[in-house]
Amino acid sequence: MKTTLPLHPSLFHETPRTLLDNARFKVELFRYPSGIEAVRLVNGRGFVIVLPFYGQMIWDMQFDGHRLTMGSGFKQPLPGASIIDTYGCFAFHSGLLANGCPAAEDNHPLHGEMACARMDSAWLTLTEDRLALHGEVEYIKGFGHHYRAAPAVTLLGDAPRIEIAMQVTNLSGADMPLQYMCHMNYAWVTQGRFSQNIPDTAFQLRSSIPGHVHPTPQWLDYTQQLAAAPQAFDGLNRAEMCDPEIVFFADNLPQYVDHAEFMLHSPEGYSFVTRFDTAQFTAATRWMLHNADQQVAAFVLPATCRPEGQNAARRAGTLISLAAGEQRQFRVETGLAD
Repeated sequence: MKTTLPLHPSLFHETPRTLLDNARFKVELFRYPSGIEAVRLVNGRGFVIVLPFYGQMIWDMQFDGHRLTMGSGFKQPLPGASIIDTYGCFAFHSGLLANGCPAAEDNHPLHGEMACARMDSAWLTLTEDRLALHGEVEYIKGFGHHYRAAPAVTLLGDAPRIEIAMQVTNLSGADMPLQYMCHMNYAWVTQGRFSQNIPDTAFQLRSSIPGHVHPTPQWLDYTQQLAAAPQAFDGLNRAEMCDPEIVFFADNLPQYVDHAEFMLHSPEGYSFVTRFDTAQFTAATRWMLHNADQQVAAFVLPATCRPEGQNAARRAGTLISLAAGEQRQFRVETGLAD
């Protein structure tokens, strides 16, 4: 049996309100001092905080006493038109018409228009072992593109993990470009270790330097070494080597596996895990940054292409063209490994 609970901004106040509390799940609604609405989904292992009307961003996630979210100076989500206005979340939807870092010839915002989109509607669904927050937004421009995006975040029974889903439908009468990345900003794990079910040799160091990256002599020396031997990365043991950011790309994932699994292992004994189908996500990015303002070890960012802007994807032949009426679906499972 499925129960559906519609959400409306009028339900949210600075004092948390319990909407549901049973033997398996709890739902709390609240509003941050910044005015952003939030839903806390709780099970016996932890919780996830989702912003139902703000791009369905996942602001924070904690399981088994471990905070999975990146470190940053943001104490709460802040209103903005671009993800850089509120860059302290666990995850956001990057895209959909374009994503990644725009190059000089691109005119799209960093990580696209979906990240901070104001959602048209949001609702909860509850079954015996799944609690999901759904949303929809319709994007339309005169003489431009027209689509519907329907994201969802699902808390899985007693598991310390969630599912992140995105459904995109082209509502226009013409083709539209599609670039999508499930951008998960995982916490930094000192002396952590990566593993995955694709070869280590699949990863290549990013060769371009985006405008927001300001190299130091130490960083240039280190990245020159990594370009020749990406497997020599030891930045989780030497955090200073990840300032500015270190980024690796892995392309054409279906050549290796149908179902990808990436992990980040802590010396304390726990592990972060992300799983997805490579038919949906054909590319993966690994992003590490550690400085006084941000600490993040994004061990995998599943995507349809590299996050280097729309024109770079077009040149590489990885820019998806969604036909009129066509729909694509994406799903990621992520959190703590059992």
